[in-house]
Amino acid sequence: MQTVRKLHRVSGLSLIAFLLIVSVTGILLGWKKNSNELLMPDTYRGTSSDLQNWLPIHSLSSLALHYLHEEDASVKIDRIDIRPSKGVAKVSFTNYWMVQIDGTNGKLLHLGKRNADIIEEIHDGSIVDRWLGTSNGFFKLFFTNAMGLALLLFIITGFLLWFIPIRMQKQNI
Repeated sequence: MQTVRKLHRVSGLSLIAFLLIVSVTGILLGWKKNSNELLMPDTYRGTSSDLQNWLPIHSLSSLALHYLHEEDASVKIDRIDIRPSKGVAKVSFTNYWMVQIDGTNGKLLHLGKRNADIIEEIHDGSIVDRWLGTSNGFFKLFFTNAMGLALLLFIITGFLLWFIPIRMQKQNI
């Protein structure tokens, strides 16, 4: 019982900062679509859901770069999310900005910051890989495994700290 208590206490104290980061960022990520565009912009609507009427992807990406007014060559398109049912192309950049463009006419629908992407990178540890310039995601893999194993350890040792005294009381009565 002493070993279980010590393991629970020592691992809890040594990982408290990381567990706090994971829990707070997890709560924020749960609220991202209900944050009144503070964490993530809403998806706006374009004019047509018929892809036959849409501009080609290369035109949409050029327009997105133009709308962002980004002169910095280091900022690149991270991904383009096509939402045919809403008639919009959402172009996300490596600097966490997003441009939403009407797929039919290329009109700017919205320009906004995707703070949820930053929070997600903090949550899963990939922000450290970004800072270190590691493309293999080593720190993210290490961090997510360490936090997952820590949570499993806390569940097991916490259960034992609760269950063993109950079991011992029943045996003494």
